[in-house]
Amino acid sequence: MANNNNNYHTRRGPPTASPPGIQFSNSRDFDSDIGSSLEFATYTVHIPPTPDNQPMEISMDSAQSSPPFIPINRNPSTYMSNSMYRRQNSGAMTTMNHLPSSVVVSGGGGGENRCQVPGCDATAMTDDRGDSVYPCDCEFRICSDCFKDAEGVCPGCKSSYRGGGDYGSAQLDRTLTTMKNPRMFDSTDSDFLFEDSKKDYGYGNAAWSSDGNNEDGGGGGGGDPNLLVDKQRKPLTRTVSIPATILGPYRLLIVIRMVALAMFIEWRVTNPNEDAIWLWGMSVVCELWFSFSWLLDQLPKLCPVKRVVDLEVLKEKFETPSPTNPAGKSDLPGVDIFVSTADPEKEPPLTTANTILSILAADYPVEKLSCYVSDDGGALLTFEAMAEAASFARLWVPFCRKHNIEPRNPESYFNLKTDPYKNKVRADFVRDRRRVKREYDEFKVCINGLPESIRRRSDAYNTHEEIKAMKKVKEMGDDENFERIKVTKATWMADGTHWTGTWTTPGPEHTRGDHASIIQVMLQPPSNELMKGPGSDGNSMDLSDVDMRLPMLVYVSREKRPGYDHNKKAGAMNVLVRASAIMSNGPFILNLDCDHYIYNSEAIREGMCFMMDAGGDRLSYVQFPQRFEGIDPSDRYANQNTVFFDVNMRALDGIQGPVYVGTGCMFRRTALYGFDPPEAEKYGKKSSKKSASANAAPTFDSAPDQSSQSSYGMEDMDDESMNIALIPKKFGNSSMLVDSIRVAAYQGLPLADHPSIKNGRPPGALLAPRPPLTPGTIAEAVNVISCWYEDKTEWGVNVGWIYGSVTEDVVTGFRMHERGWRSVYCVTKRDAFRGTAPINLTDRLHQVLRWATGSVEIFFSRNNALLAGRRLKFLQRIAYLNVGIYPFTSIFLIVYCFLPALSLFANKFIVNSLDVNFLSYLLVITITLTMLAVLEIKWSGIALEEWWRNEQFWLIGGTSAHLAAVLQGLLKVVAGIEISFTLTSKSAADEDDEYAELYLIKWTSLMIPPCVIIIVNIVAIAVGFSRTIYSAIPQWNNLIGGAFFSFWVLVHMYPFAKGLMGRRGKTPTIVFVWSGLISICISLLWVAINPPAGQNQIGGSFQLP
Repeated sequence: MANNNNNYHTRRGPPTASPPGIQFSNSRDFDSDIGSSLEFATYTVHIPPTPDNQPMEISMDSAQSSPPFIPINRNPSTYMSNSMYRRQNSGAMTTMNHLPSSVVVSGGGGGENRCQVPGCDATAMTDDRGDSVYPCDCEFRICSDCFKDAEGVCPGCKSSYRGGGDYGSAQLDRTLTTMKNPRMFDSTDSDFLFEDSKKDYGYGNAAWSSDGNNEDGGGGGGGDPNLLVDKQRKPLTRTVSIPATILGPYRLLIVIRMVALAMFIEWRVTNPNEDAIWLWGMSVVCELWFSFSWLLDQLPKLCPVKRVVDLEVLKEKFETPSPTNPAGKSDLPGVDIFVSTADPEKEPPLTTANTILSILAADYPVEKLSCYVSDDGGALLTFEAMAEAASFARLWVPFCRKHNIEPRNPESYFNLKTDPYKNKVRADFVRDRRRVKREYDEFKVCINGLPESIRRRSDAYNTHEEIKAMKKVKEMGDDENFERIKVTKATWMADGTHWTGTWTTPGPEHTRGDHASIIQVMLQPPSNELMKGPGSDGNSMDLSDVDMRLPMLVYVSREKRPGYDHNKKAGAMNVLVRASAIMSNGPFILNLDCDHYIYNSEAIREGMCFMMDAGGDRLSYVQFPQRFEGIDPSDRYANQNTVFFDVNMRALDGIQGPVYVGTGCMFRRTALYGFDPPEAEKYGKKSSKKSASANAAPTFDSAPDQSSQSSYGMEDMDDESMNIALIPKKFGNSSMLVDSIRVAAYQGLPLADHPSIKNGRPPGALLAPRPPLTPGTIAEAVNVISCWYEDKTEWGVNVGWIYGSVTEDVVTGFRMHERGWRSVYCVTKRDAFRGTAPINLTDRLHQVLRWATGSVEIFFSRNNALLAGRRLKFLQRIAYLNVGIYPFTSIFLIVYCFLPALSLFANKFIVNSLDVNFLSYLLVITITLTMLAVLEIKWSGIALEEWWRNEQFWLIGGTSAHLAAVLQGLLKVVAGIEISFTLTSKSAADEDDEYAELYLIKWTSLMIPPCVIIIVNIVAIAVGFSRTIYSAIPQWNNLIGGAFFSFWVLVHMYPFAKGLMGRRGKTPTIVFVWSGLISICISLLWVAINPPAGQNQIGGSFQLP
């Protein structure tokens, strides 16, 4: 290790035998030359205490205890401290750890650290840590006396010292004689070395003054002396790198496979098969595309990382009593949780209600949590289900808090197959659980009976209205119109009023695409003070030690009118962004699908660790992995997507961050508003001053006022960028919405509790209660969810969720990364969220079709990664480019799946022969791919079966849904034909069988290409085998090559074929086996009846044994 000051080369040496202790050295270049003629005196030194991060250990009370006395003799092993002490006018001492490492002479220790000069057995020079010091590059050990006698010539290499730099012998001599000359200390700088009295070192983390006075008049002596230690910055998160023993070979294999692919393509191009040039040409084109596609997929995987959080530090920083927060209230920012649903028939209300209950019971400060449910269908069924859930939450949430229940979704909790009484220590747990279970069963019956209840109620009210109308007509004596009376079949609420949303029997202004806006606060904002529940009366739960408050719950159904483009899910999410900004304005937003519930009650806290850590102000969102329940044990159709969530997403986390995948994502509200991250100019993309100011994040010098009329934090900008007329163009004409932007930006900043936090808020800034909801606030929220509010604004263009694609999630995340924001991937030890996925083959293909269609839309739009700005990192750009390109692989994949069959039919192959070169390249490419897969499995933690299922469904989806997506995308771009959105069903077909949906066969045109591929390849194998054994000159190379690749295709198609078989027992497997055997027999019979010309012997010269 090279010293920056003396340029000596050092290495670790053996410990020296020095007094217990304390080593002193001094490498200062003194202004005057110090003589060495004076005698060295024996004296006693008081060693002052130093903090833990200094060379010596102390305790905080060392200043009050008697310091040890250490005699120092005229032994050359004398040491001096690495700090400078200066006496102040007040008599206190201060310490400056400023000096560079120094060279000292070790006395008496380590037989191995001896001078190498012949005849000298003195101890060689060491530094203050005991490491050997080498004045020359040849690493010749030498003592101080021999160093001075050498006069600049190294005794080891017999040349001038190399590596010693400017550290000349005169300077070294002065350093070595520092402790030998008492004249070097004046009366003000060295008195402390000879005193026995206790010293007052002032105030700092080295020592704290015991008199409580500050002689400098700054008032800094008061307070707790441990405050400095407690306030040392503790990171909330840390990055765990992948071991180099795995990552190094992984990267090396990527390079090897790239080279092998390049050599293989070069060999294939230069060695065409003249006998089947059409086969050769198609195969080479396909292989070129596959190599390019593999490169796009593999390059972003070069930098995978893992991250962990520390929840204890989060609690210590934000919820521990302190001088600014004596009551220990939470200083965490608010979180608004969005839950979206659209159709109660495909998304059962019971599923949505359980998701809401898991949110209300989350382990996060109650007063900082708000839940918004978006019902895009405007159904009364969903509305009343949410009302029932709010009522049941008053029992379920306290039960979860009292007994620390996990998971906090009642349906999942009561269906756990593990022992529910494990680790439960409270004596009343069994009684409480039975009571809650009984109440939940009644709650389920109520929810499931809501459709019938609403129908009966509506029929009764409609009949009553019809009778009233008939009576009115009869009283008027209008008998002619008596039989023409028709009462609109309205849908009625329980309070006897018309439902303002969608009616069961559609009526004017009450259809799915034409209804009024609705906002209903079902749970009021909680108090800022803790509210304990009542004690037990023998029949009820004892809630005397449980917080009874519940988070705010709001039902929202946006206005829909004919003639407006409501932009599907993205439009619904933007409505929630605006409504929540008016009502609660949480600086962070967590969005969940209605079937994704909180499985880990601390998931929100874990995501907040990233947002509140140093540098968290540059994070746009925290993406959690998606985990699913109800998947068949073999995961036949790769519904878990573990390769994507545990391999690709972890790899992107090491670049600029994972992509946004639609659910389980915590956003920074200001990032959704289209602002740039702080200090965005450091990440590239130099823009004009005006445009940069318009997109800059809000700035502030103090806490903003909720009611202040500021232009969303732009008061520090130039007058040119403060054009108030531009605000409605971007955010709309709601002044309350505009005022909330600056407040949300301020509250979302990390805690400025350490100098390293450059852009933060002071501790205790978020302790005040939120403003109460007023009728004016609700009215403004209703105003911003109207269908006309977004007209002539930037909502959906640059603000909020981005419109124009069925995969609005990917586009929204891409825009944030393009502006320079980062994102992180939070993989919790216990799954953060869990949801349901379609296990039926048809639903799974339709789901993949929607994703692939969105990718094609992205490729043909301005959101193509090739058009992104300079702030998007190179590897991140490649990852987004692959998102838009991967569906086009289906074209080449289908051709390649038919090539083996065509080869067998034509008795040709893609190469002239199976020579050594072709087989060698094929072997290397296959082995490297397998080894890459093994290493990915090792650093990601997925199972080999999961990786293989992903490979199988890649081929199935590539030959079906991806091809249809490309065709739909081209139709939209060329002909302008809009793509329909198919909502994935969340319900099962048979409640008695958990996997009943897996065996349903629902025919779809997407199944045609895979079926054709399977049939053609089976027949081709039979024809090729028959032709070969009947041929006079059998072409075994062509048969083996074609049959091998056909078998490769069929193995990948096995889950698809198994799905077509349906449930075992309903369609016997033997039927399909016999079908295959019969087709082979027919092929053989046809060849036997009509053999090749001039041949009547099977196999020609080949004889069967």
